Amino acid sequence: DPSFLPSRTFPLPLPFEIPHAGGDGDIALSGALRRPTPDLPPPPRRVLPLPLLLQPPAAEAAADRRRRRRLRRTPRRLLCKAADHVGDVEEQTWDEVVLGCETAVLVAFWAPWCGPCRLMHPIIADLAKAYAGRLRCLRVNTDENQEVASRYGIRSIPTILIFKDGERKETVIGAIADTALAATVDRFL
Repeated sequence: DPSFLPSRTFPLPLPFEIPHAGGDGDIALSGALRRPTPDLPPPPRRVLPLPLLLQPPAAEAAADRRRRRRLRRTPRRLLCKAADHVGDVEEQTWDEVVLGCETAVLVAFWAPWCGPCRLMHPIIADLAKAYAGRLRCLRVNTDENQEVASRYGIRSIPTILIFKDGERKETVIGAIADTALAATVDRFL
């Protein structure tokens, strides 16, 4: 129906000037959607610093430092037994605690600034209680133990590795529901 078509065109008000626009504010549609011509310099590129959100909060970092100092002062005897709590493992104790364990071991790679990692902590703690005596649950802070993370190709967190008899049997990347994680663990018990 031709009655819906405008009888004349009106210039568009522009808050800025477009170099390819023709005349007094009229914009040719093809010119507005066209890539910039080679005679125009490309837009400046900025390198942004690492966001502050990726930095560990000061309180958590201080608590981690205190915990590490306390662990260095206390004599430890490492036993490979499946406990009902989630323990922390470091580069120095990795081989003995994870690879030397006869029971199945679930290792969660995480970082203090990672929101999905913090969501997984209670799920893994519940698994440790439910499978006490059959499964050992451990955590590795990837910020503090980068060598272990790179050895196993950890590129995103949370990542969960399941070991049995010193061999990696399963890898789970990302946050996962408790029932799905329990089903994965059941395959190796």
